[in-house]
Amino acid sequence: MNSEKKLPAAQAKKPIGVLGLNPHAGEAGLIGQEELLFFPELVSFAKEKKIPFEGPLVPDAAFFPENWKKYSVYLSLYHDQGLIPFKMIHGQDSGVHMTLGIPFVRTSVDHGTAKDIFGKNKANPHSMIDAVRWAVKLARL
Repeated sequence: MNSEKKLPAAQAKKPIGVLGLNPHAGEAGLIGQEELLFFPELVSFAKEKKIPFEGPLVPDAAFFPENWKKYSVYLSLYHDQGLIPFKMIHGQDSGVHMTLGIPFVRTSVDHGTAKDIFGKNKANPHSMIDAVRWAVKLARL
């Protein structure tokens, strides 16, 4: 998302789509216990802070095009769970990865290090510009 723009009001009111950790979001404990252990705490926190969210979502189905307008943002529980589908959908022109749960602001480009084009004046700067803008914005909160 370009940090200069705000989400439309209708989009901002949509819930956060929180992806499950296990295949099929754990199948109610059949394929892993993490969703049963983690999500009740998340539900409690979200209710207390009045944060709308839905989850755990089945990770391999969450990014189907028919789901894109359901959520204001997706929250993935590990790096590649969210970035692989994001890159497949958006390419390398935009996008910012934000790491949560650490004691400092961390944003990064969505396209990786681009070592193959380093120093060749070929890199698309849009994701880097957005990552820096988001870092500044988040640091001010």
